[in-house]
Amino acid sequence: MDPETARVLIVTSRFYAHISDELEAGARETLAAAGVAFETVEVPGAFEVPGAIAMVEAGEVGFDGYVALGCVIRGETTHYDYVCGESARGLQDLAIHRLVPIGYGILTVENEAQALVRARRDQKNKGRGAALACLAMIAHKRRFLGVDALFGEAAS
Repeated sequence: MDPETARVLIVTSRFYAHISDELEAGARETLAAAGVAFETVEVPGAFEVPGAIAMVEAGEVGFDGYVALGCVIRGETTHYDYVCGESARGLQDLAIHRLVPIGYGILTVENEAQALVRARRDQKNKGRGAALACLAMIAHKRRFLGVDALFGEAAS
C-alpha cells in the first residue's frame, strides 16, 4: 500500500474520554509514522461508532479505512452486553457487507484498570494495534479487489 494515497478516519467515542484520548494518541502516532493522511471525528459512545462510519461511507468524502476507538466498561446491568455486541456487529457488518477496512479498537473490559493497561501507549497500546489493522486491511482490499478505495474505481 502506498501510504501517500491512503486516507484514514479515526472515529473516537468520547465516553471514558481519558481512555479514548490515549487510544487516539496511539492511533495518530502510528498513522503519522506510516505517512498516512488522517482525520478524526468524535461520537458520544461506542454504540455510535458504526453509525458514524456508515454516514461517512454514504457520503462523498472518501476514506480508505477507519480506526474505531472507544471503551466499554462492564457495569451492573446488561447494557454493557448490548453496547459491546451491537457496536462490534455494526462494524463487522460494514467490513463484510460494504468491504470497509476497519481497525477495531473498542476496548471491552471489566474495569478501568484493565482499560488503562490496554489504552496506554507505554503498555498494550491498542490504539496503535487498531491503526495497524486498518492499514493492513486497506492493503488487502487494494491487493485482492484491485480497488483504489480512495476513488472507488478499479485500479488500472
